[in-house]
Amino acid sequence: MSDIHIRREGCAGRITLARPRALNALTHRMCRQIDAALADWAQDDAVSLVIFDAEGDRAFCAGGDISHVYRDAVRGDFGSAQAFWRDEYRMNRRIFRFAKPVVSFLHGFVMGGGVGIGCHAAHRVVDTGAQIAMPEVGIGLVPDVGGSLLLARAPGRLGEYLSTTGTRMSAADSIFAGFADLHVPRDAWPGLIARLSEDGDRAPLADAATPAGDSTLARQQPDIDRLFDVDTLPGIVAALEADDSDLAHAALGRLEAASPLSAACALELVRRVRRADTIEDALRHEYRFTHRAMEQADLLEGIRAKVIDKDGAPRWRHGGADDVTEAEVAALLAPLDPDPLDLGDAT
Repeated sequence: MSDIHIRREGCAGRITLARPRALNALTHRMCRQIDAALADWAQDDAVSLVIFDAEGDRAFCAGGDISHVYRDAVRGDFGSAQAFWRDEYRMNRRIFRFAKPVVSFLHGFVMGGGVGIGCHAAHRVVDTGAQIAMPEVGIGLVPDVGGSLLLARAPGRLGEYLSTTGTRMSAADSIFAGFADLHVPRDAWPGLIARLSEDGDRAPLADAATPAGDSTLARQQPDIDRLFDVDTLPGIVAALEADDSDLAHAALGRLEAASPLSAACALELVRRVRRADTIEDALRHEYRFTHRAMEQADLLEGIRAKVIDKDGAPRWRHGGADDVTEAEVAALLAPLDPDPLDLGDAT
C-alpha cells in the first residue's frame, strides 16, 4: 500500500499523504516522490495548480518519521538522516518557490515536517480542528523545514514564543501568525477541491472561507511581546518566572520540558532568519543545526525519551537555560565547510 497518492485530476496535480495510522508522518521516500512530482508538473502545461491534502481524521502530517533517524544513528549511520533533511529541505524550497499556485488543506495535527509541506503553499486552508505547531525543541531539535522563516515573520515576538515553547496554534491562531490563510469547514473540502480541479480558478477559495473565530495568540500578543522581547533565553526564563499570569506559567512549563540547548539555538535561529528573510537562508541556517544534531545536540536522547522508550524523561545535556553557553549555540549554528546542502534552482 502506498504512503502517498500522486495523480492528475482535471487541471490539478494532486498529492495526498496516505499514512493515517502513522499520523501521515513523512518519510524520506515520500519527500523524494513529492519533489519529483512537482518538478514534472512545473513543466506540464496541463497542470494549472497543485493540491495537497491527507487521509484520515487525526492529522495532515504530524512531522517526519524520526524513528528511522534514531535507528540509523544509534548504529553510527548519521548520513542517512542528513540525506533525508537535505532532500526534504530541497522539497520545502520547491513548494515555497513553485511557479504555479499550490493549495494545501490542513486538518488535525500539522507539525514539523507537515508545516514544511503545507504551510509554504500559496493558499493554506485550515479546518476548525487544525493544530499547527513547531515543537522540535521538545525532542532536541530546532524548528526546521523552513519553519524558522514562518516564525521569523510572525507578528511581534510570536516567533520567539512559538519556537521555544512549541505551543500549538488553533485555526484562528495559525491564520493570525501567518501559518495559514483561510478557514473552511472540512465538510466543504471535497466540493471545493473538485471546483479547483476543474479549471484552476482559485476564486472558490475565498467564496468558501468562513470566520475562524477569535485568536488566543492575538489576544496574548502584547504580553508575549513583553515577556519574549529579551536578548537571551535565561532572560526570558527570568521574565516568565517573575510574571504571575497563566500565559507565563504555561510558557515556563513548556520551556522547562524542552532541551535547553535546542531552545537557546531556536531563539538565535529565529532572530538570524528574521534578519535574512529568505527561505534559502532559513533552510541553510536550519541545516547547520540538524546536520550536527545527532552528535552534538540532544536529538537522539529526545527521540529516545519521546518516541522509542516513551518514558517522557529525557536526560538533556544541560540542566537549564543558564547552563547553555553562547559558544555552544554559535558552534551548532556555524557555517558548514564545505556546505553539503544544495538547494539547486528548484521552481
